Amino acid sequence: METLATRRIAERFSRLTPEQRRTVYQKIRAEGLTLGQFPILARDASSLDHCHLSYAQLRQWFLWQLDPSSTAYHISGALKLEGRLDVDAVRASFDALVQRHESLRTTFRAQAGGLAEQVIHESVALDVAVIDLGAIAGDDARETRLREEAHRLSDTPFDLTTGPLLRVGLIRLAPEEHMLVVVMHHIVSDGWSMQIIVDEFVAQYRARVQGAPEDADLQPLPVQYADYAVWQRNWLEAGERERQLSYWTSHVGTDQPVLQLPADHARRADGRYSAARHAFELPDSLVKGLQKRAQGQGATLFMTLLAGFQVLLNRYTGLPDIRVGVPIANRHRVETEGVVGFFVNTQVLRSELDGRESLAQVLLRAKDAALGAQAHQDLPFEQLVEALQPERSLSTSPLFQVMFNHQRGDFKALDSLPGLTMTEYDLGTQAAQFELTLDTSEDADGRVRVSFKYAAELFEPQTIERMAGHYQALLEALAERPEQSVGDVKLLGSAELLQLQQWGSQHQQGEASVGDPIHSRIERHAAQHPDAPALVFGAETLSYGELNARANRLAHRLISLGVKPESRVGIAVERSIAMVVGILAVLKAGGAYVPLDPDYP
Repeated sequence: METLATRRIAERFSRLTPEQRRTVYQKIRAEGLTLGQFPILARDASSLDHCHLSYAQLRQWFLWQLDPSSTAYHISGALKLEGRLDVDAVRASFDALVQRHESLRTTFRAQAGGLAEQVIHESVALDVAVIDLGAIAGDDARETRLREEAHRLSDTPFDLTTGPLLRVGLIRLAPEEHMLVVVMHHIVSDGWSMQIIVDEFVAQYRARVQGAPEDADLQPLPVQYADYAVWQRNWLEAGERERQLSYWTSHVGTDQPVLQLPADHARRADGRYSAARHAFELPDSLVKGLQKRAQGQGATLFMTLLAGFQVLLNRYTGLPDIRVGVPIANRHRVETEGVVGFFVNTQVLRSELDGRESLAQVLLRAKDAALGAQAHQDLPFEQLVEALQPERSLSTSPLFQVMFNHQRGDFKALDSLPGLTMTEYDLGTQAAQFELTLDTSEDADGRVRVSFKYAAELFEPQTIERMAGHYQALLEALAERPEQSVGDVKLLGSAELLQLQQWGSQHQQGEASVGDPIHSRIERHAAQHPDAPALVFGAETLSYGELNARANRLAHRLISLGVKPESRVGIAVERSIAMVVGILAVLKAGGAYVPLDPDYP
């Protein structure tokens, strides 16, 4: 809690040299004080029009320089407006928002050594384009053109050096029917910022159409995003970085296993994919059961949904070490709650799973990981990546390969515009940041919606649909049978079981399976009996499901390296489980394996 004393310390701290800050920081820690007790201050006059990037912005700058044409980090939203719309009031409202939030007037300037600085402009000319589709005949044709124009607005790359990094379009469908499209680059915004934009647009527009723009009822912002960037850098470089980094390096560890889900198609070397979604709503009875389970173990619904996802990934890949990226709002400071900017941070939540442990134990581990992460949430993800120095590749993200994002709340302002009805409009998802992202949202009425966002060039829709069914089956087991072990949960639904029975019946009636290659037979057996032992070597036992998953991962790797039908792949390894996995992987990739004697010179 801020006091006069902590404010004075913060003011003095901001004026010290870096070395002096480190000394004062050690004294503050010795007194039992924490970073969160000191306020963010407005930066001094010498840096009002420019300052360092935050650590999160620095990573976005690096990614943009690698691929300036990418739209993977655009944040887009659309609202359908029905009723009499005052276009001039819309323009004036957004002009006021741009003037209120420095982030919306910010561009970026390159410096030596690959660094950059924020440039905050006094004013920015924002052009709210009005696109008239009213002359297009036919609802279907108009809807098609609407999506084309909306996607053009959201898919046009931003130039971070020129700006503006906010784009607003107004698409007119009829005299009293419009679509408002808002697009921002992630380097100046985040999902929370979009909520702020919507809420404040409503307040500004309402005040203007009522003839009193000064009555928008928006409190002055205590700080701007650039103030936060300066504050963050000062405290982290004084010593807070080392303290929190110690926790994260211990939690994540030095080994960085790559999670590769069994995919329907070969992975791309550049890692660029378009995105698709499969969404559904959890039954109310299941949500209540999950909430009861969470309360019984002192956890939250977020932790419970995360635990189910971790088990799903374990069952699909056979990996015991599951790492999931989880974005957090990072707005636990009251000064930042109403500020547009890139505050969101990403944490790596790790769980080491054993197929013999209970689902309840997995939930407890997810709870412990989430609480530990919350206590060390100020370390930017970029700092952890820099410290661990994982192997970099365009095809995979560092430290984790899948995301889980849980959100709560609604756009409360949508029904409060005079003379207008506002509803959210789904623009769809154009670019995939990760191969798989699980989004869950909990509204004010307790409904939970689940959305699997996936790389469309990697996975077929029916594959993700099955995966979603398996996730729900795991959640049902977690709610109703928490004592059940991870490996014993039945994932297959009635339709999948029926399909397997039909396949089995077909093979029994004829000799269709006689000529099947060995890897196809193993795949079939793994689907029917995933937990049955397939290989035993010394003290190590591998089930059919694990054998198939390992071979799939290696096969995808071989394909990415250029293995194709008729390719010859040498295998030089002692007789072992690894040898069998290697042979199966080569066959799955379409190649021919060539056994080589490891002792051969």
